[in-house]
Amino acid sequence: MEQQNYTTVNYFILKGISEDPNLQLPIFLLVLFIYLITLGGNMTIFLIVCLDRHLHTPMYFFLGNLSLLDMFSTTITLHNILITYVTGNKNISYVTCLTQSFFIGSFTSDELMLLSIMSFDRYVAIRNPLRYTLIMNQRLCIFWAIFCWIVGLLEVMPLITLLSGFSCYRSNIINHFFCDLMPVMKLLCSDTSVLETLFFIEGVFLFTVIPFLLTFTPYIFIIVTILKIRSSTGRRKAFYTCSSHLIVVTLLFTTLICQYQRPVTEDSLEYNKFFSLFNTAAVPILNPFIYSLNNKDVKSALRRSLRYIYINIIYEISLNLQFILIVCL
Repeated sequence: MEQQNYTTVNYFILKGISEDPNLQLPIFLLVLFIYLITLGGNMTIFLIVCLDRHLHTPMYFFLGNLSLLDMFSTTITLHNILITYVTGNKNISYVTCLTQSFFIGSFTSDELMLLSIMSFDRYVAIRNPLRYTLIMNQRLCIFWAIFCWIVGLLEVMPLITLLSGFSCYRSNIINHFFCDLMPVMKLLCSDTSVLETLFFIEGVFLFTVIPFLLTFTPYIFIIVTILKIRSSTGRRKAFYTCSSHLIVVTLLFTTLICQYQRPVTEDSLEYNKFFSLFNTAAVPILNPFIYSLNNKDVKSALRRSLRYIYINIIYEISLNLQFILIVCL
């Protein structure tokens, strides 16, 4: 399958991050560490937001959705590296590859739209603090969350549907550690002008321009509002509330633009792997620490949860000891 002009492909071979045998173990350990930290941090935030009633607010509701999204996206991208090292099998079936491309694109779109909603939420909280809970009510928050998840799935469907109609591939070796759309498109030997045009339109407008405007426009009004605050303490608190979200958004948009808004060449695919690794590993691992674990409300909720778990453990131990004593006596 490594020559050229194949009419059908039943499976692909993922080259991975590096083909150097000496780097396989360090890469595996690094990816495993990142995955466990990402999964643990985001799972902690998601469970705390669900279980602690003090965090049942719009901001933490969207943070819980973001944590769930990060867990899904990290699992679907990084698990290939872990499985490949353990089994030694780099093959991935054609259907699985397209499915993975679909969900990766969908999760990326979901995250961009979710970050846009979160920026609007921060705008309402700072601009209209007294009417914040009335505007960002529970029904509206649930609607926007469902909207983000559904539209994210629908946006990528035309690309995957069009890609699935191609049958001629030059090779079945994908220069990536997961099935990303750009490396797969590079292997096509048919005319891909329609696919590339659709990819460019969706990449520029649906994944870049529109989410960028929806995310950063509220921050213009937020900055104007903050500058009008007379108290330096109030300004500092308002900036602190928004700075973490702005940092993550800036990092994500920068890497996505560097990753996708460039011609599909062999050199660009090498850079693409680097930016993909940053998006799928660094951003999800930063989200819990930047957004939540450094937040006073989350710290308080975490202490309450740990105290509750500790009390329940002590209670269960005491019950078991009582049962043992009764049986023995």
